[in-house]
Amino acid sequence: MSYTALYRKFRPTEFEDVKGQDHIITTLKNQIKAERIGHAYLFCGTRGTGKTTVAKIFAKAVNCEHPVDGSPCGECPMCKSIAAGTSMNVIEIDAASNNGVDNIREIREEVSYRPTEGRFKVYIIDEVHMLSIGAFNALLKTLEEPPEYVIFILATTEAHKIPITILSRCQRYDFKRITIETIAARLTDLMKKEQVDVEEKAIRYVAKAADGSMRDALSLLDQCIAFYLGQKLTYDHVLEVLGAVDTEVFSRLLREIISQNVSAVLKTVDELVMQGRELSQLAADFTWYLRNLLLVKSSDNMEDVLDVSTENLVQLKEEAQMIEDEVLLRYIRIFSELTNQLKYAMQKRVLLEVTLIKLCRPQMETTRDSLLDRIRALEKQVEEGITAAPAGERVVYVNGDAPAEAPKPKLPKAIAEDVKQVVSNFRGIANEASGMLRTYLKQARLSVGAQNQLLIVLPDEISASVVGSDSHKQELQELIEKKIGKTVDIEVRQVEKGRHFEDSFVDIEKMIHMDITIEDE
Repeated sequence: MSYTALYRKFRPTEFEDVKGQDHIITTLKNQIKAERIGHAYLFCGTRGTGKTTVAKIFAKAVNCEHPVDGSPCGECPMCKSIAAGTSMNVIEIDAASNNGVDNIREIREEVSYRPTEGRFKVYIIDEVHMLSIGAFNALLKTLEEPPEYVIFILATTEAHKIPITILSRCQRYDFKRITIETIAARLTDLMKKEQVDVEEKAIRYVAKAADGSMRDALSLLDQCIAFYLGQKLTYDHVLEVLGAVDTEVFSRLLREIISQNVSAVLKTVDELVMQGRELSQLAADFTWYLRNLLLVKSSDNMEDVLDVSTENLVQLKEEAQMIEDEVLLRYIRIFSELTNQLKYAMQKRVLLEVTLIKLCRPQMETTRDSLLDRIRALEKQVEEGITAAPAGERVVYVNGDAPAEAPKPKLPKAIAEDVKQVVSNFRGIANEASGMLRTYLKQARLSVGAQNQLLIVLPDEISASVVGSDSHKQELQELIEKKIGKTVDIEVRQVEKGRHFEDSFVDIEKMIHMDITIEDE
């Protein structure tokens, strides 16, 4: 016998089995008991919340020969034929593939015939928003005044696309997203019936990943069980199958970002990529982690709102003391933008790495919250006794935490000939730079500014902001000083949009008859 997916095997067959939609179930049962059954219903809600399932149960209930408290008995011939899909009284139509005027005309012709058995003919039109305007117009009159033995149930995930003339003729029921607790409880019961050993933490993660959809939860759980068939399904197993990341990794990543440790952040990303983690899921989950952190900072009584363990809550409260509200809001803004960008990005890893560097280096942005972040970083340095030093000089500690170092002796300023020497040796100088700086210098073009400045011109904003950061400019200046024994002023710019390099800058490389390309060794 072929295998039946969990969401099909355990599809509810009576109202009592439907979870998370009590406000709708109670109303429908009362209508059936009082025989106040409407002629047209509209079921709205996100995927997997029970719209079609409730429609089928309702169709059985109105035709059931022996209803029990408004629910179908499941034993009479009508209930069995509807459950088996052989009843002529229940007609299911997929509006996504039957959305023309001719399809609706067929319905209008059919409704003139009374049911051969049972009381009602029930038309369930799924994804009704996919009907054409002509089809909606053809449905209007029949929907408004159908024969007394016909019931229409329209189901849709996008109620805003349905004409108001159709909406006004239906009783509307909005299906809510199902809570994590409700989904987890249902999954636990079903796993006992299936005799599958599943860790409670794994169940809760699947329930959370389902995003309010019971069908999605069952499909995800089915996938995880199949991968670890015959074994106990643990939390780590679920993370591995779904390509997700443990909250401990998010905690480590956040602490590395707060300490502005770029190399550690990129190393963590590399580990996750090598483990095969899905980067879009990583971005979405990390945004959720930041959201939880913001809630912890907002109130002391968030245990009921947050779906986290006691250990994770303690960890969140500790991290809440390490970061300020404005900085956290900046992180959430940047990662929310990233989550949308990753859906269509070809180079997801590059986009993620640039975003994380942007969090570690607020000077790469000119927005208000990033400027405030930079000011806070400077204030912290002052509190710790670190004096602000000019570029090219080492920081001197004055509180005794570290041995004070004398500033380096000032080197003579470079003249025009020295700048030419830098250009002629730029390939070798750039190859000695750190990995990220060396990568972006591949795109660099060289020009000259006022007072023998060396202009490094980049093609876009991202590369210009990375190369133009204080740390990278200082690194490049030190490499040049080491090479020629003189200090050269460096300025980093980007080519304006819509203009070419030659329109804005003089190419020194051509002037000294050199064709320079920056490559990795």
